[in-house]
Amino acid sequence: MGYVAVRGGEAAITEAIRTLELLRTAGAADPLGVDQIRDQLRLLVDRVMAEGGLHDPQLAALAVKQAFGDPLEASFILRAHRSHLPRLGETAAHRGDDLRVVRRISSAFKEIPGGQVLGPSTDYLQRLFRRELIDESPEAFKSVVKDWFKDLPDDAVPATFPKVLDLLRAEGLLDDQPAGTEAVDITRSTLAFPIPRPARLAHMARGETGGLLAIAYSTMRGYGYLHPTVAELRVGWLPVRLPHPLTGEPVEAGEVLITECEIIATHEAHQGSDGPPRLSLGYGACFGHQETKAIAMAMCDRAMVSGEQRGARHPAEDAEFVVCHIDGIEAMGFCSHYKLPHYVTFQSDLENLRTSRAKMQAAP
Repeated sequence: MGYVAVRGGEAAITEAIRTLELLRTAGAADPLGVDQIRDQLRLLVDRVMAEGGLHDPQLAALAVKQAFGDPLEASFILRAHRSHLPRLGETAAHRGDDLRVVRRISSAFKEIPGGQVLGPSTDYLQRLFRRELIDESPEAFKSVVKDWFKDLPDDAVPATFPKVLDLLRAEGLLDDQPAGTEAVDITRSTLAFPIPRPARLAHMARGETGGLLAIAYSTMRGYGYLHPTVAELRVGWLPVRLPHPLTGEPVEAGEVLITECEIIATHEAHQGSDGPPRLSLGYGACFGHQETKAIAMAMCDRAMVSGEQRGARHPAEDAEFVVCHIDGIEAMGFCSHYKLPHYVTFQSDLENLRTSRAKMQAAP
């Protein structure tokens, strides 16, 4: 078999990019607006913001449009932009108690302080096509918001809700594992193991949803069997407070939509003491409305804490394995590099293979 070198170089790449743009614009539909993506494909935009590590719905929507809807490619674009942004300051630690809640559920207790708030979720949908959306009219589209506000009850939603876990803490049933007081900037710190829990949580917060889910799923399927209970899952707007440049006092600079999940696992002996058994905690939080990711993150956190205490017995308990395999952009880059020229190495492999076959055929 002969091998022919590809000619063209820069000109060929330019034409490939032009053809890609043709793929985006071909068809009879009108251009998809960035505002439409931001407002109507919210869950996709939220995922891109989380994995890109930057809370900017407008830029995330632009990245989705530019990447043809590929969430990994869109996250890559957003993170590349994030990498050259200036660092303006550092906030103090924020608490989920401050969330302006739009959704709040618990599978641990039927009645929780403040009540369950179902909010917006796909959990309660029948997975059937709504064919009326194919030719949805602007009038029908706008009437949804109008009807929703018309039927809005007079009872005001509380500004904040108490934590479900506080009930268990009050009884001494929870084995809290502190995350640490010092925040870790994973974009400026070299990855060296062992890494502290704040760094693990930061890596998972911008990890790829499917990767996190796969590792968490392994713990459900029997590798270090873990069947957690969702103590509380919150989706809401978190006020971001920055220190005032003159007074140093915290000032609210804006708010970001986040999902926070706290899970409690089956009881086990209290680690590091001869005390009675307690429930163990797993924690997850990420940008946007991403419930599956937050739960998977909390499960992986719980598994890694166990691995840290007693030694890793399976992959999900190994912090090095988890952290090194959940970054979708890193994984995509390594996978995509196989498309780059490997002519020299492959020719060497072929030569070795041909030589070995020739020797085997020549042997008696």
